[in-house]
Amino acid sequence: MKRILSGIQPSGKLTLGNYLGALRNWVNIQNEYDCMFFVADLHSITVTQDPKTLNENIKRIIMQYIACGLDPNKSTIFIQSHVHEHAELGWILNNSTYMGELGRMTQYKDKSAKQQNIKVGLFDYPVLMAADILLYDADYVPVGEDQRQHLEMTKTIAKRFNAQYGETFKIPEPYILKEGAKIMSLQDPSKKMSKSDSNPNAYISLFDEKDVIIKKFRRAVTDSLNTVRYSDEQPGIKNLINIYSCITGKNIQEIETEFEGTGYGKFKDTVADSVANKILSIQEKYNQLNKPENENIIKEVYQKGCERASSIASNKLKHVYKSVGFVVD
Repeated sequence: MKRILSGIQPSGKLTLGNYLGALRNWVNIQNEYDCMFFVADLHSITVTQDPKTLNENIKRIIMQYIACGLDPNKSTIFIQSHVHEHAELGWILNNSTYMGELGRMTQYKDKSAKQQNIKVGLFDYPVLMAADILLYDADYVPVGEDQRQHLEMTKTIAKRFNAQYGETFKIPEPYILKEGAKIMSLQDPSKKMSKSDSNPNAYISLFDEKDVIIKKFRRAVTDSLNTVRYSDEQPGIKNLINIYSCITGKNIQEIETEFEGTGYGKFKDTVADSVANKILSIQEKYNQLNKPENENIIKEVYQKGCERASSIASNKLKHVYKSVGFVVD
């Protein structure tokens, strides 16, 4: 089976955007690929974290993975920092990467512009991401537009290393997500939905209660046309149609027909109800997992995942060490 690898940072509660844009797709491909999904805790400390909160969030993400439908018997679920080869390969790859390349990365330029003291980890983030991917000979990496540049950097680093030391790394390709998987802010449909948004009405958390979800959708930015049409001229409505399509499986034409002649009020409430019902089922599974008696079950999931990930990563790193010329016993 071809291998797919991806991860999410443990920043607490996932959003509807995380679910529809990533996790929902991960669940759907579990039977088709050798899937490896990790919690990207090493990446998370490029931003200052409270240690206790970070520790709790890592476990929360794993429970949310499972509650959203990831099956530990089908997918390898692990914590990035539990596999020390990520950091070790990252150091090796630093020496196949140029500062000018990293300085041109769009995310680095955007984030560093907002900071007075820039951490080396933020600058070096794409190299660790390259290590994450190349360590497992991933065939495909699910990426949105905001991560596509990072994947291209990974391919550049791998090709440069292979040219210098011989064929060592598989060159990964992007896994193209289905149309409509990119979920935008409810308050500014030109921006991706994010829980870091200063306006809590801009995103739906997987922990929001039904009445909160309904209020947020009712406040969603639309336009004055009052016609449910999938159009770039109506970005707010286009975003709501995408959400409704992802949740229900209905195509765009079916949705436009369903709401022909109706106003935005009914449309928003229908979308809100469909989202709330889906999130409720996820919350029920999460709450069942998040009980003291199930703590060992969660621990067993990431320990089992770590064992498999470490086995693959260890063999790959030995190959890399030999390629570079290090002494490997």
